[in-house]
Amino acid sequence: MHKDTNTYTEGWHNCLVSMRNKVSYEEFNRWLKPVVPLEFDGEVLRLKVPSKEFIMHIEQHFMMHLQPIICSNFGNKIRLKYAIPQQANQTQHQAKDGGMSAIKEYSNQTNPKQIKSPQTIPGLRKVVVDPQLCFDYTFENFVEGECNRLARAASWSVAMNPGKTSFNPIFIYGDSGLGKTHIAQAMGIEVKKRFPEKNVLYVNAHKFQTQYQNATLKGEVNDFVMFYQMIDVLILDDIQEFASKPGTQNVFFNIFNHLHLSKKQIILTADKPPVELKDIMERLITRFKWSLSVKIEAPDYDTKYKIISNKFQQNNLSISEEIIDFLATSITANVREIEGAVNLFVANARFLNAPATIQLAKQILEPYVKVQKREITVDYIIDTIAERFNVTKEQFFSNKRTSDIVLARQTAMYFCKECTTLSLKAIGGVIGGKNHATVVYSYNRIKDLYKTDKNFRQTIDEIKNKI
Repeated sequence: MHKDTNTYTEGWHNCLVSMRNKVSYEEFNRWLKPVVPLEFDGEVLRLKVPSKEFIMHIEQHFMMHLQPIICSNFGNKIRLKYAIPQQANQTQHQAKDGGMSAIKEYSNQTNPKQIKSPQTIPGLRKVVVDPQLCFDYTFENFVEGECNRLARAASWSVAMNPGKTSFNPIFIYGDSGLGKTHIAQAMGIEVKKRFPEKNVLYVNAHKFQTQYQNATLKGEVNDFVMFYQMIDVLILDDIQEFASKPGTQNVFFNIFNHLHLSKKQIILTADKPPVELKDIMERLITRFKWSLSVKIEAPDYDTKYKIISNKFQQNNLSISEEIIDFLATSITANVREIEGAVNLFVANARFLNAPATIQLAKQILEPYVKVQKREITVDYIIDTIAERFNVTKEQFFSNKRTSDIVLARQTAMYFCKECTTLSLKAIGGVIGGKNHATVVYSYNRIKDLYKTDKNFRQTIDEIKNKI
C-alpha cells in the first residue's frame, strides 16, 4: 500500500490537509509544512525534517492528532522514521543516502542508568522507560502521622492526577531518614498503577549530575536533555546536591521549564526548604517555590508507635504493647534508624531464640535507645517539669493556682505515677500535700489532654524522652 512515490506523497499530503484544522496557521507553516516524505515500504514511512528540533516538537505537540490521521492513510501498522540533512563536512559514504542522516525509532526499552539520551525518536511507538522505583515504597506501607499528614495528602493528590493539580512542582523537604524518598517513590508507583502508559523516572541528584557529566564529555548534552523532556513524571531526589554545580543547574533549569510548560509532573525532595538551599541559582529557587513546599517532621510518639507496630507485624512477630511503648518512648532517632532497631530486635528474637522482653530490648538496642540508667526520683521529675514549664521550685510548691503552675503540678503527678513505685497517697503528699483523689484527677486530666491537644502531646513526649 502506498509504495510508489506518487501514492505515499499523496497520502502524506492528505495527512497535512487533515492537520490544517487541528493546529494554528503559524504552527502548521512552521513545523509541518517543511516535512517531506522520502519513502514508504508498506510499514515504515520515512520523513525528511530540517532538524532534531522539528522531531521533538512534532512528537511533543502534534502526535496526539497526527497518529490516527497517519494510521487512516497508511494503515494501523505504520511506523515513522525521520531523517535530517547532513552537514557539509560529512563523508561521501554517508551522503549516499540522499544527503540524509537516518534517525532510528526508539527501542522499546531505555536504560536510564546510562542515560545516553537516544539519537532515536519515538515516532508512533512510545519509548518505555525503566522507572527506577523501589516497589516496596508504597502509600500502603507509608505510616501516616501528624509529622507527615500534609505531605501524604498532597502526594496522594498528585498521584491521582499527575501534572494536572496545582501542586506542580511538589517540593518535599525534611531531615534525612524521615521518609522523603519513600513518599516520593510512592507517588511514582501509584502513577504507574493508574496510568501505565506514562513514563515515570526516579533519579537522585547525584546520578543526574553524573549522567550530565558523561553526556558533556561525549558531546551528547542535547540527547540527554531530549530524553528527560520526554518524561511524564520526574522524581528528583536530594536536589540540594546541585549546590555549586552551575552546569547541572542550567541544564535542569531547561528541563524543568519544558516539563512544567508541557504539564508534566515534577517531584522534588531536599533536606531544606527552597529558601534555605545554598549555592543554587535564584531562578531555580523561584521555580521551586512556585507550588507546594511541604515539610516532613521527625516522628512523634504516636507515629513511632505505629511504625514499630507495623514493622513487627510485617515480620510476623507478636510483641506486647509494653515493649512497643518502651521502644516508641525510648528511641529518639529518625524513621530509618527506628526500622533498623526493630530489625535488630527481630533478628535476636527469631534467630537466637531470645525471649522478646524489655530486657532484651535494653540489651541489644544500646546504639539506638537512650535508656535511663539512674533511678527516676520525684525530685528529678519535678525539676524536669519545672524547667519545661518555666516555673521555679518555689512557685511549684506555693499556694498559687495560676493555670501554668497547676498544669505543671498535675503533669508532675502524672509522671510520678507513671515512672515511680510510689502510692497515690505518697505522690500527693510529696506534691503539695494533696490527697489521692487529686492525684487520680490530675493523672486522668493529663491523659485526656495528651489525646486531644497536639501541642501538649508534643510537650509530654519531650518530657518523657528526657525522664
